[in-house]
Amino acid sequence: MKQLLLLTAVALHAQTLKEAVNKAGERYPSIKISREQVNEASAAVNLARTAFLPRVDATAQVNRATANNVFGLLFPNTVIPPISGPQIDGDQSRNVFGAAIGLLVSWEPFDFGRRQAEVDAAAVGKARAESSIARAKLDAGAAAADAYLSVVAAQQTVAAAQAALERYRQFETIIDALVKAELRPGADLARMQAERIVAETNIIRAEQAVAQAKALLEQYTGEPAATVDSAPFVKTAEPIRAATGAHPYLREQQFSIDEVIARMKAIDKSWYPRFSAQAAAFGRGSGARVEGPFAGGGRGLYPDHGNWAVGFSATFPILDYRALRARKEIELQRQRKEEARRELIERELTGRAAQARAQLDGAKRIAEIAPKQIAALQTALDQSQARYKAGLGTLLEVADAQRQLTQAEIETSIARIAVWRAELSLAYAQGDLEPFLARLP
Repeated sequence: MKQLLLLTAVALHAQTLKEAVNKAGERYPSIKISREQVNEASAAVNLARTAFLPRVDATAQVNRATANNVFGLLFPNTVIPPISGPQIDGDQSRNVFGAAIGLLVSWEPFDFGRRQAEVDAAAVGKARAESSIARAKLDAGAAAADAYLSVVAAQQTVAAAQAALERYRQFETIIDALVKAELRPGADLARMQAERIVAETNIIRAEQAVAQAKALLEQYTGEPAATVDSAPFVKTAEPIRAATGAHPYLREQQFSIDEVIARMKAIDKSWYPRFSAQAAAFGRGSGARVEGPFAGGGRGLYPDHGNWAVGFSATFPILDYRALRARKEIELQRQRKEEARRELIERELTGRAAQARAQLDGAKRIAEIAPKQIAALQTALDQSQARYKAGLGTLLEVADAQRQLTQAEIETSIARIAVWRAELSLAYAQGDLEPFLARLP
């Protein structure tokens, strides 16, 4: 019973276009994807900031190994474990315990702005991700609004088709009376019945279009579209004010350009010496002795000799210059590509706005003359019906007048929706739906 009451309440509440746009902006998956991209970019900024912190490394180990050391040089490698101390000759099978533990603190006191440049690049990436939310909301909101208007147009078509069916039924009653009075042939009644069936078929098709449009609207809002409020769209829309500010697509693209520029700045600051202040504390233990005999038992299982060290080191990547220059050249090409893409977006938006204005102008002109066409066709239908009743006209004239009036009523309702749809296209091309939504209840 509670579910029935809930469904009844939902059916009684007609969803408005504003509600549809707001729900699409909150629930559509592309919005969630953009939000997660912002969270990812925020984490990247936090990661870049950790470069300012000291690096602390700790190590501990215990081993059992031989201690046969060889005097001489080895290039640094990761395969042969080093053995400290002088050369030891003797039984090469002797082995002892060894242990070590240590802590190294390393901090880069200054870096000529390299780390800050990397943080700035990550921050621009975050700003670009945030701008993608506005772009995704604009896309989802415009798509939901367009689907909403499709539902309204389909409902208007159903209403016009139902009105036509009612006219067919009324005139069918008149023909039936004339046929029974033997004033008209029975073929006229059969023809009118066929016309009525065509009108019923048109209603079924129109209702199918309503269901399809509602399914599309549900895709964007995330909830069933029980009914939509068609009242605001029975009149022609008023001109909307021009949007102020940059289009979300352009803002997002500009941040893409800025991100490339920020990465180039970070590259420029990479070919500098790196200075590190370091401090270490460590201890070692070993069962091996330089004087000869190896200690047995558990000697060497724990560190028994401690040391500490402090120092300052500098490294300079001399031959990294060419690699850094190549990386910068890559980023420079990316910058040119993103700038070209920004120009493409500008042209597409300008063209879309011009097309929307042309569409709006034509839709308004059609909407203005459509009522006059309905009035003329209604007069023609009345006259053809009167001529038919008086025996001066044919049923074909009446049926043709009926079809023309029905088509004109459908086109008139669609013409009004076309004005609103053109206004929506213009608002989308300008990058702001608020001026369009502001005139709706």
